[in-house]
Amino acid sequence: MTAASEPGQIRERIRIVIFEADTPAGKAFDVALLIVILLSVLAVMLESVSDIVDDYGPWLHAFEWVITIVFTVEYAVRLACVRKPGRYARSFYGMVDLLAVLPSYVSLILPGSHSLLVIRALRLLRIFRVFKLVRYLGEANILVSALRSSAPKVIIFLGTVLVMSVIMGAVMYIVEGPENGFTNIPISVYWAIVTMTTVGYGDIAPQTVPGQMIAALVMIMGYSIIAVPTGIVSAELVHSVRRPVTTRACPSCLSEGHAEDARFCKHCGDRLGAR
Repeated sequence: MTAASEPGQIRERIRIVIFEADTPAGKAFDVALLIVILLSVLAVMLESVSDIVDDYGPWLHAFEWVITIVFTVEYAVRLACVRKPGRYARSFYGMVDLLAVLPSYVSLILPGSHSLLVIRALRLLRIFRVFKLVRYLGEANILVSALRSSAPKVIIFLGTVLVMSVIMGAVMYIVEGPENGFTNIPISVYWAIVTMTTVGYGDIAPQTVPGQMIAALVMIMGYSIIAVPTGIVSAELVHSVRRPVTTRACPSCLSEGHAEDARFCKHCGDRLGAR
């Protein structure tokens, strides 16, 4: 082993631990980071409670900076161990990792009473650390794959529901009229959507017998179609589960969801890291 290759192998081992969860070290890293993420989100929530801030404000502030330092080190290590750090920095998870630490540092640059509201709003961005949880949910890739595969069918279904809502709203506008609250077609379409989705706010309701019959029909239609998107996604989910994938991440494009015996990335074609 040469001195030049040793740092590269160390970086590759670190990449496997951080980006892949199929190894004991990777699982331990994921569990530890999950705990830190949950604690950080809990701290943000507690900082919004005035009584808790009055009693434990300095402790929460100190704890927040500890969390910020941990996430900063994690972000730096992620950038250091990937082949293309710029691509990772521009990816969804890269932006989430950046937003996890940026608000705390920005609050140091914008001192002064006139900017307190701005700082408070920026610090609220820390709640988006919860998005970091997505990376460590074992079945997240399967769910995302199922949603992506079922998207065209769901879009067609939603388009059909929208057309039906417009038609039923127009009919209700004709039957009920402005005197019963259906003052225009958009309001009537709003009523149709609320009724068809079985929400039923009750702010607008038909007063005539024909209108009530139409409303009953729309409610029954809502119950009959509400299970359609669930069935579509469930079918795609079952199909995705039948295709076993791992948490292996491509060192170049960082895409996941590769088969256990895959040697090359299915997205960019680069060789996957050794296991």
